[in-house]
Amino acid sequence: MLKEDVIIRIMGKAVEFLAHEDAVQVRNILEEELYNYDLQPAENAIVPYEGIPEKLVLFITTKKLEGLSSKTLKSYSLHLTRFSKNVQKRIEDIDVMDIRRYLAQYSQTGIKKSTLNTEISILRSFFNWLEAEDYILKSPMRKVKPAKKAKRVRKALSQEEMEILRMTCKTKRDKAMMEFFYSTGCRLDEVYKLNKQDIDWNKGTVNVIGKGDKERTVFLNARAKVHLWSYLETRADKNEALFVSAKKPFNRLGHRGYQKIFNELGKMAGITKSVHPHLLRHTTATTAVNNGASIQAVQKILGHTDPATTQIYADLNNEEVQLNHKKFIA
Repeated sequence: MLKEDVIIRIMGKAVEFLAHEDAVQVRNILEEELYNYDLQPAENAIVPYEGIPEKLVLFITTKKLEGLSSKTLKSYSLHLTRFSKNVQKRIEDIDVMDIRRYLAQYSQTGIKKSTLNTEISILRSFFNWLEAEDYILKSPMRKVKPAKKAKRVRKALSQEEMEILRMTCKTKRDKAMMEFFYSTGCRLDEVYKLNKQDIDWNKGTVNVIGKGDKERTVFLNARAKVHLWSYLETRADKNEALFVSAKKPFNRLGHRGYQKIFNELGKMAGITKSVHPHLLRHTTATTAVNNGASIQAVQKILGHTDPATTQIYADLNNEEVQLNHKKFIA
């Protein structure tokens, strides 16, 4: 285990200066070259505390080598650091009761069940890694189940609301933005990172980088292509970003900028539900399913890893149930 720890520590420092592919190659070289050697700690070496903080560093470094985004790694670190401060025991001594006690206390702080499930998911990932690396015999997370969440119908814009929102857009940028989000079903962060050169106008496609640095292709319908082209034709700035601020120095539009634009458009349109970029994503998925698209196709469009995440869009709303009732049970 010492040899693996040393390799991980070396890579933890080297990865800051290497691309992901290079880091993987360097790690393979280290493993190959050190295969026939037994490492022993120096007698004058500082003996680290054999607890969660030490293994946490190794875990985060390993996940970094696997290509997880800096945002995900930061989330892992924050959650696990909080856990380690609360449960001050050696890793080998932590049992399922310790974890359940911690989760019970955490749930009483007023967090949502979705936040609690994120905590459970991160802990499961950490302890599964500890088990796989032989730091512990068996993960205590095996007996911990996710918290049950109340099933809510995802809100989407109706066809009428979508048309009203379109008519509310006064600038070419806002029209292009609205149609781009609706056509592609992209997440806000995916659009934020896009550049003008990412658009394949011939194919009407865009390659976006989603969660976990996974790349997928999304598609532009005719309306989105026309409005996006019209908007980009008005741009005289040199910024490579797909969408920029309306005023000089025309910086890349930030996350809050997108949120503010959608919120103001929703208010001007008189739409009662909160309008935000993710609402357009829900609307894209709901419209596709209602028009006969398969769950598999919608899953690909949205970039969902788990089909169950997409399945919620297939749940019929009350209006559709009533329509089918009149049609088949008249």
